[in-house]
Amino acid sequence: MKLASATFLFALLPAFSSAFAPCKTFGIVRSKSALSVGSDPNVDLGGNAWKPDSEKMGSTDTGDYFPEGYDPNEEIAFQAGMMGSQATAGDRGGPQLPGMENLGADAVLMGGIEQNTDIPAGMEFIPSSVPDGTVEMNVAASSAGSEIELSVKPVCMTFEDYYAAFAPGSHPSLSVSPATGRMDRRGGEATVLTISCSPGGQAGNFEGDLVINLPEDNSKICYKVKAMSF
Repeated sequence: MKLASATFLFALLPAFSSAFAPCKTFGIVRSKSALSVGSDPNVDLGGNAWKPDSEKMGSTDTGDYFPEGYDPNEEIAFQAGMMGSQATAGDRGGPQLPGMENLGADAVLMGGIEQNTDIPAGMEFIPSSVPDGTVEMNVAASSAGSEIELSVKPVCMTFEDYYAAFAPGSHPSLSVSPATGRMDRRGGEATVLTISCSPGGQAGNFEGDLVINLPEDNSKICYKVKAMSF
């Protein structure tokens, strides 16, 4: 029985192997075709020849409407106020608001910011190791004294109250006024201080350290003052 089954399987083996053998009658046929677009008379290869009419074509980023009586030549220029409040050149104020051109000319001020006219108690005037500038002046010993003006440029971003005095150890003949005030913001007007020297008949070289405290900004400006009394 086993011999008959084995003979039957060997007889079927050629039939199964021929079923999975590659067929030589089916081949892959490759063909080539070329597409000639330029030869088609219905194809336009010239591109888009449209161009805008510069005499009629206006700006495309303007609004669709304007208020009645609009005149672009009388409107505020777009660059007005562009430099900001810290600009060092040009017009910092910007245009006047309508109806407020004369504001403050005949106004009655009430309230507002109060400025301290006295140096706060306990404030120290300590000069920095390197002064921001040097002031030199000459004064006759027999005279009542001499004065010189010092122009201090503002260094803070906003308006700041200042307190000025000579540091301890400075010659007593030196003084400064006004001792208190409000300094303009950076790029604004300079603060003018008057330095006085009253030698009282003494001759010699008098030196002192002028300290300008800016407590709100936590900073100070220092000058070395040298007065020669002859």
